[in-house]
Amino acid sequence: MRQIRGKTALVTGAASGIGRAIALRLAEEGARLYLLDVNPVALASAVGEAKARGVDVVGRHCDLSQPAQISAAVGHLLDQWGGVDVLVNNAGITYYGRTHKMAAEHWDQLLAINLQAPIQLIRELLPTLLSRDEAHILNVASICGLVGMSRVAAYTTSKFALVGLSETLRAEYSRQGIGVTALCPGLVDTNLFAAAPRGTDINENKQPPRWLLATPETIANRAVRAIYKNHGIVVVQPYARLTYLVKRWAPGLLDLGNRLRRRKQGPDKHRVAKPEEKRRAA
Repeated sequence: MRQIRGKTALVTGAASGIGRAIALRLAEEGARLYLLDVNPVALASAVGEAKARGVDVVGRHCDLSQPAQISAAVGHLLDQWGGVDVLVNNAGITYYGRTHKMAAEHWDQLLAINLQAPIQLIRELLPTLLSRDEAHILNVASICGLVGMSRVAAYTTSKFALVGLSETLRAEYSRQGIGVTALCPGLVDTNLFAAAPRGTDINENKQPPRWLLATPETIANRAVRAIYKNHGIVVVQPYARLTYLVKRWAPGLLDLGNRLRRRKQGPDKHRVAKPEEKRRAA
């Protein structure tokens, strides 16, 4: 995208973390903003900060797990401003715990917000994006969308799908002026894990080491550069890029590491018993 100033951008999950940082960076670049979030108090604060940068901003409460609310927000945006130039699918939640301990409602909620909502927003906004001389879709994925990680199966599933969706859209619409980026940061200093539901086998929420965490502002700066440069897949931190390279060129090393870690930790007391083991126990 040659210019962001004067363009219209929709950002989901804009009240905190990466979404808030991206919204403020886009405001600094001169974009007018349509911000969605489920937290009305934090959203109002983000709207105020963005307006202080001298751009038009509309904030709207939206639960992205509810398709009707998404359609209503899109309709309101089109009524207000007639279209959108930049779509940032940022909102996301996670779950930490063993897959067999994860309830169906947690799967449904996570996939609704992390995957179904971006699909719906893209589907409903593609006509207006295609009507622009240039437009961009930024899907905030994760290194977990490129490399499978333990105990975040649902999150990883949603992010792998989001990366695949981004690649497909890029292949399909690049000649029609739509840039598409899958932004894949490593660990970021947000409340993603702190606020996550967890399995019954987990005593407390996972807190990554602080030295591994990037700031939301660092990710936002890279996101805006990706929009300008129309980058495809963007992996941000050095350790995340190294992990991705190992996955691509020596996937057996990651698999070996996972198997050795499991052996070092000893037998899994939470392992699901096989049917024959249950019969013997009886």
